[in-house]
Amino acid sequence: MMDDVSASTPPSSSTIDLLRIMEMIPHRYPFLMIDRVVDVVCDASAVGIKNVTVNEPHFQGHFPSRPIMPGVLIVEAMAQTAGVLVVHTLGPESEGKLVYFMTIDDARFRKPVTPGDTLHIHVFKQRSRGNVWKFKGEGRVEGALVAEATFSAMIVDN
Repeated sequence: MMDDVSASTPPSSSTIDLLRIMEMIPHRYPFLMIDRVVDVVCDASAVGIKNVTVNEPHFQGHFPSRPIMPGVLIVEAMAQTAGVLVVHTLGPESEGKLVYFMTIDDARFRKPVTPGDTLHIHVFKQRSRGNVWKFKGEGRVEGALVAEATFSAMIVDN
């Protein structure tokens, strides 16, 4: 069952840039995993964009001879995209709140994500109840599914 959204809910938005993302969620380099969010449908879905570059710190050790973006960071990018969707849905009073993972289920990693890839992170709200939200996430590179997971998170004051 989906929760009703009040009439004051912000409308859908086509693009949320990096500076606005940093106003909405507390993550910062080197742990900010999304560069922009597009195709935002309030209270329903959004697509995060991550331009994967070789100068990111995790590639120094994962793996030096064949850099691959760690799967846990792809799931983190899903959560950050979902966090932006939640803040967009709830409005400015929710900006900067912390989001804690509660569950990560059915995570699958289908193909490696490497420097030079543009990762599109699709998140779909499944439900929300109070401050707990559940999402389905998919990572895609050039349209191909590279990762997927279902996750829930709790939004809390910091």
